[in-house]
Amino acid sequence: MPDKRDIRLGSIHTSSEEDRLLGASADGTACKPSSAAEECPRGSAGELERLQSHIMNPSSFRTASRHLHRLCRAPAASRNASVRGYATTFNWEDPLVASELYTEEELAIQDTARQYCQERLLPRVLDAYRNENYDRQILTEMGELGLLGANIEGYGCAGASTVASGLITKEVERVDSGYRSGMSVQSSLAMTAIHDFGTQELKDRLLPELAKGKLAGCFGLTEPNHGSDPGSMETVAREHPTKKGYYLLSGTKTWITNSPISDIMIVWAKLQTTGKIRGFVVERSQCPPGTLETPAIKNKTALRASITGMIQMDDCPVPAENMFPEVQGLAGPFTCLNSARLGIAFGAMGALEDCLNRARTYALERKQFKGNPLAKYQLIQKKLADAATDAAYGTLAATQVARLKDAGKCTPEMISMVKRQNCDRALANSRILQEVFGGNATSDEYHIARHVANLFVVQTYEGQSDIHTLILGRAITGVQAFV
Repeated sequence: MPDKRDIRLGSIHTSSEEDRLLGASADGTACKPSSAAEECPRGSAGELERLQSHIMNPSSFRTASRHLHRLCRAPAASRNASVRGYATTFNWEDPLVASELYTEEELAIQDTARQYCQERLLPRVLDAYRNENYDRQILTEMGELGLLGANIEGYGCAGASTVASGLITKEVERVDSGYRSGMSVQSSLAMTAIHDFGTQELKDRLLPELAKGKLAGCFGLTEPNHGSDPGSMETVAREHPTKKGYYLLSGTKTWITNSPISDIMIVWAKLQTTGKIRGFVVERSQCPPGTLETPAIKNKTALRASITGMIQMDDCPVPAENMFPEVQGLAGPFTCLNSARLGIAFGAMGALEDCLNRARTYALERKQFKGNPLAKYQLIQKKLADAATDAAYGTLAATQVARLKDAGKCTPEMISMVKRQNCDRALANSRILQEVFGGNATSDEYHIARHVANLFVVQTYEGQSDIHTLILGRAITGVQAFV
């Protein structure tokens, strides 16, 4: 039985011969020569002869080389230490200690979001999902906590980092993707569009109310015939024939989160005169009866805790000052979508972590075959290990991209990569973790089936994974594969 010192030192000291060759004792001090023959001054003929004898000895050379190679790979701070330290425990909930990458402010924001989500959202989610009911008050509650538009500076917003904003979405989606979707559309799509592209008057008038949750917003890009190809949209904006300074918008947008309850709608349309895509802020209160309808889409199989609908416009009048003055084409909507996609990359990891936590708890408590818990079996442990690994990697990747975004070094392809990977892995792992529950997975009280259904939609909207694959392929090869 090796003593504790041998176990602690592990690969550092494998033999006294290695210690002697490397000139270090077990306590890290320089070794003293073991014989008078080795008491040779540096550079002397005797020292050279001694070194040559070690080099010519294959066994000694291999042993020393392996040890030196290990030392060279170690961080500089640890190369002079005789003992490499390890943490005493492994935290399966934060395997790669991502929390150490966050500032105190970011951790405080995450704690606030988690407390709210677990205490206020989680108790409502089953009823909301079963009845396909979204509580409008949620936006107001989030606004009171400063969770809406958190990374926007000024206008009543928190002005937090992109990482902090991502951690908020992670905590909300830990409860339900539908709740996160409603918040993301308000923050990353509606508020970002106004903040980045709107006139100062629009910013001053609308952003504070949206940040408080007093106004609800949505984002109209997708159409019944044009999803992944928004450039082919049919919604049109034409100048009002009799009312100068107004446009008339006609067309239909679909699968629009928050539209039935929205006061403010960001609508993208083609100008009839030029065919250029422009963004408009449509205010429900300014639309005459019969020009704007926002019917809800019912009987969804996922995201049932959010409210989804259409935007139907029939010569809906919009003031010219409500058109974004500078941005044209798809650059505008894609800027907003990239902001939301990065939040989704965080959020998907929150949903996956909840699936992992619930599957782990179930596996420890559920006993089968001679009273053994499911967690004792190898196949179950593999499912948990795979999910924990992907959740840890995905969180680190999202954090890195968020840091780069704040530093002005992020590219759209980075966001495509992390959105694609995290959504794909969250969906794949949640489906596998669902198997841990067996037949019980079909009961919504175990929550796992709800996450699986939601994550399919999360993988699909704001850029289906295949589209992000083609975006990355184009960046890698320089060849566009879009038809």
